[in-house]
Amino acid sequence: MAKLIVIAAPSGTGKTSLIEALLKEAIDLKFTLSTSFTTRKKRVNEKHGESYYFVNKKEFELMIQKQEFLEYADVFGDFKGTSKSWVEDKLKNDWNVILELDWQGAKQVKEIYPNAETIFILPPSYAELQLRLNARGLDKKEEIKKRLGEAKKEVKNGQHFDHLVVNDEFETALSDLKSIIFANKTLPKERKNFARVCLEALLED
Repeated sequence: MAKLIVIAAPSGTGKTSLIEALLKEAIDLKFTLSTSFTTRKKRVNEKHGESYYFVNKKEFELMIQKQEFLEYADVFGDFKGTSKSWVEDKLKNDWNVILELDWQGAKQVKEIYPNAETIFILPPSYAELQLRLNARGLDKKEEIKKRLGEAKKEVKNGQHFDHLVVNDEFETALSDLKSIIFANKTLPKERKNFARVCLEALLED
């Protein structure tokens, strides 16, 4: 039976890179990543239909009225949503679907698909997250401050996901994801405990 997997993380945690690496190793396993619709402006390195489906606000609002979204949310002032029919079609045709969402989207999906597996990727610390956001060179200082504030809200809600994975070392975090998604295994006790310690520190910060 095809699986529906939701992966969420604060901006800058490395979620997109981890998912890309995961899919490269899943070529023969019928895994696919959903392409979301968004009203935000296209970045230089992004392609319509691959990175996102870029639409204007009126088009997005019309899709909401027609109930075409499995989930949608306001992300940093822009709307982002997942096509309901696309996900349903892929699952019916035995494709395992990965959704790259925020905690709001994950909650909406879980309400419709209770068996969906939710995975939250944690940064090792907020200091490290800030370094990664600065290193990306995509956002101004004010935007980074905003993203760090949003990250605290994400972590607070992400603690309730089915699985917690810390992206401290890329290959280790990738291995954790492969264990959960490909092998249907729980994480080793050491990694589970490490995730719990990181979570507690992030919640106290």
